[in-house]
Amino acid sequence: MCGIAGFIDLEGQLRGGELESAARGMADALIHRGPDSDGIWRDDEAGIAFGFRRLAILDVSEAGSQPMVSVNGRYVIVYNGESYNFRDLRRELEEGGATFRGESDTEVLLEGFARWGVPATVKRLIGMFAFALWDKAERRLWLGRDRLGIKPLYWGLVDGLFLFGSELKALRAKSGWQPRLNRDALASFARFNYVPPPQTIYKDIHKLEAGTLLSFHPGLAPESMRYWDMAEIAARPRREISDADAIAEAEALLSEAVSMRLISDVPLGALLSGGVDSSLVVALMQQASDRPVKTFTIGFDEAGFDESVHARAVAEHLGTDHTEVTLSAERACDLVPGLADWYDEPFADSSALPTRLVSEVARRHVTVALSGDGGDEGFLGYNRYQAADSLWQRTRALPGPLRRLAAGGIRAVPMESWDAMAKLLPASRRPGLPGDKLYKLAGMLRAESPDDAYRGLVSHWSDPEALVPGGQEQTAAVWEAARAIPDFAERMAFLDTMTYLPGDILHKVDRASMSISLEARVPLLDHRVIEFAWSLPRHMRMRDGQGKWLLRQVLYNHVPRDIIERPKAGFAVPVGAWLRGPLRDWAEDLLDEKRLREEGWFDAAIVRQAWDAHLAGRGNHWQALWGVCMAQAWGARWANGMAA
Repeated sequence: MCGIAGFIDLEGQLRGGELESAARGMADALIHRGPDSDGIWRDDEAGIAFGFRRLAILDVSEAGSQPMVSVNGRYVIVYNGESYNFRDLRRELEEGGATFRGESDTEVLLEGFARWGVPATVKRLIGMFAFALWDKAERRLWLGRDRLGIKPLYWGLVDGLFLFGSELKALRAKSGWQPRLNRDALASFARFNYVPPPQTIYKDIHKLEAGTLLSFHPGLAPESMRYWDMAEIAARPRREISDADAIAEAEALLSEAVSMRLISDVPLGALLSGGVDSSLVVALMQQASDRPVKTFTIGFDEAGFDESVHARAVAEHLGTDHTEVTLSAERACDLVPGLADWYDEPFADSSALPTRLVSEVARRHVTVALSGDGGDEGFLGYNRYQAADSLWQRTRALPGPLRRLAAGGIRAVPMESWDAMAKLLPASRRPGLPGDKLYKLAGMLRAESPDDAYRGLVSHWSDPEALVPGGQEQTAAVWEAARAIPDFAERMAFLDTMTYLPGDILHKVDRASMSISLEARVPLLDHRVIEFAWSLPRHMRMRDGQGKWLLRQVLYNHVPRDIIERPKAGFAVPVGAWLRGPLRDWAEDLLDEKRLREEGWFDAAIVRQAWDAHLAGRGNHWQALWGVCMAQAWGARWANGMAA
């Protein structure tokens, strides 16, 4: 796993050492992604330079160093990621006469490009990756990103430069570019608490979308193409298959996906939450291993948020070498100031805190860690898929005024009061975060269409354009594509796969892990697993009011049902309480009314009204306020000198 960066000087301003120095500065901004070594390549005539930082995982020798030039001299690559089937591809290339100098997957990609071409090679890859490839013969730059968006890649055509990099901070390191705030992206962030792809917080800078290749000839407009289309996957007919056959096929495919991700020349472990997804990944790892797998989990001092006991039970049953740490409010306060640096555009998923801490703990023991991310989107695991679909079917015939009245009744009771009342229920029947779920239910009741209902469930500020003066929220084309999916639960899962998964979940895991130089691998996002999941009828994924039915059946072959079955809580963090307690002074400074008015990013009156209500225990505002705090903290770190 590595950090890549580079640029083309379209106006011919730089030569020789200047090109190299600029590329080195961009790469050095990514040293956390690759602390082991670096590399620079340049072509003075073309005005192009690549920078690279290496975290050595496969072929840790010099033969795996980058930037790397193909045997025929035509192609130069910088590559971040892993292609888990590279040995199969290598054998095929060798049978065709190719020769190799080392054992890295990077070299296999290069020779594949030379033999099969760029699009055809990328379609053969199983893995996670982002790369930049210069074709000397065609004087063409290719950028590519894996199918699900596991590995990041940013690009932009600005101020006489074509820039690219693994993180925005690499682009910021290139002199000659004047970053400008993208208020439209800020409005989108206000709704989702992340900047959805392909937007970024900077004007004219983009996230390369998942499953996409971009081709750029200097002097011509960039051209993009999808080599893997999630909309096409979702539109395929569902298979007829028995329960037994589906379980057997799923176990075989998942076992292969996990085993492929155990290839490593450095120590390897897993992040274990105790939920279905991470427990399944660890169970299949342990099955494939001849020694105890190293597992790592995070607990909380607050009992209602602590899931570590469940992870411990799974670890004990499977016999893993388990490490557990607790995230206290004090430790969280220590981590919060670093968030704006690790997430170099506004990002407000509060589970970034425990994800960063568990990555830090894991990195003391291993360089690679598998995680269970992706099971919810592929196998209909989020509570909202079942609850929203069921509620919409039951209430859509009710008059709008009656639904709005019911929603108002729910929101008239503070969230904390709902949480307190839920404690009267038996623990086995008590949902996680009941107050939060009821407030989301209220939003559902106000919806006029399924799309409105889903948008309400994933929104933090209901009117982002009022909150962000001058910002106009952009609607991605994926929302229109989703309307072709008739099943509401599947439509939500499709939208999550295209937006929330790459924009939030994978962004969170990549930055948290790579900030501490840990490679995170996600076997449930093997594209073959996703295609398999979407080939199944809905009842194979969601049954009897419960998501991930098929994953659960596979897991029960390895872990007893009573260890796993409990209400889903997610990687929840008690930020609402912390904002009233140990983080209050920090938040008060960021949400100061004078500061808000002077900076002008957010409407001060709207923010202060929500802040005062939160401090008084009136309403559900902590996630929305956390988003404003994260944006303000990001601005303090990155916005100095930035054009509005």
